[in-house]
Amino acid sequence: MEKEDARGHDVVRLHERRKQVVRLHRSGMGVMRIKELTGLSYPTVRRTIDLFEEGGWAAIKPAARGRSTGDGRRLTPEQEELIRRMICDKRPEQLKLDFALWTRAAVMELILRELGIRLSVRGTGKYLERWGFTPRKPVKRAYEQNPEAVRRWLEEEYPAIEARAEAEDGEIHWGDETALVNTDVRGRSYSPRGKTPVTMAVGSRREKLSMISTVNKRGKASWMIIDGAFNHERLIEFLEALATQDRDAGKKVFLILDNLGVHHCKPVKQWLVEHKDAIEVFHLPSYSPEPSPDERLNADLKHAVGTKVPVRTKERLRAAADEHMRFVSGNQARVRSYFQDPVVKYAA
Repeated sequence: MEKEDARGHDVVRLHERRKQVVRLHRSGMGVMRIKELTGLSYPTVRRTIDLFEEGGWAAIKPAARGRSTGDGRRLTPEQEELIRRMICDKRPEQLKLDFALWTRAAVMELILRELGIRLSVRGTGKYLERWGFTPRKPVKRAYEQNPEAVRRWLEEEYPAIEARAEAEDGEIHWGDETALVNTDVRGRSYSPRGKTPVTMAVGSRREKLSMISTVNKRGKASWMIIDGAFNHERLIEFLEALATQDRDAGKKVFLILDNLGVHHCKPVKQWLVEHKDAIEVFHLPSYSPEPSPDERLNADLKHAVGTKVPVRTKERLRAAADEHMRFVSGNQARVRSYFQDPVVKYAA
């Protein structure tokens, strides 16, 4: 039989061949006969038998081949942890790097500056992959946002609002305003590879509406579509309707809004003082709309309207918005799903 080179075997096959040698040896067969039957070389057969006699079946199991994990890496574990922590804790511009996002090139530049080690772009990508980092579309956040104020609001101020609402048999609503325009086309369109899809403009006339809305964790949605300027008069009109419907249910409204200027104007403050037994307003930290579940309602509405054929008139724009909002208000499970977003799940 032609000799077989065991060096080309993978670990599983090599183990099977060694077990075959041992079984033949235990049956009383000599080394030369085993060599002839298996096609293995004499040293391979002899070495396998010696290993078995010294350590039993466990001794003939081949060790893993190739380099050990970590061999050849240019960064030590301590250096890797340093870079990982810097990427997680800071944005590139905070570390005085000329990059907007943490790309492979940005991380490569950080490693060179901090550690004096120059990696290739591909090598940097391999490190990022091992660290469990993946490229993802970033969430936009206002530059003026104060992370400490957001943390304090989430950990201290909101729990206090929640406790008061429970103690006073009230209900927390989250409110926000948004604008709807007939030129807003959203989503993606299939087209041949290399050819960008085209959407037709609806004409020179740009129609716009505003909407103020609220949602709560029970799945209730309230809204008012506004044709014209959104001012304190329209806000008070909406607040009055919101307070009335919950007063009928015997509950006080605890309404959380952002810091739009009209929310703080003198007429609104005066109206709230006069109706403090029915409704009380609280405000999110400045430049921090992300914690509001009502932002998800706005996105839902804009996506629904923006994926349809663009409308040419304000009446049709309003009809499309009304149609979707009636659908949303009649679907409590859909409203509750807004609260399952990881960013706002604390409010659920």
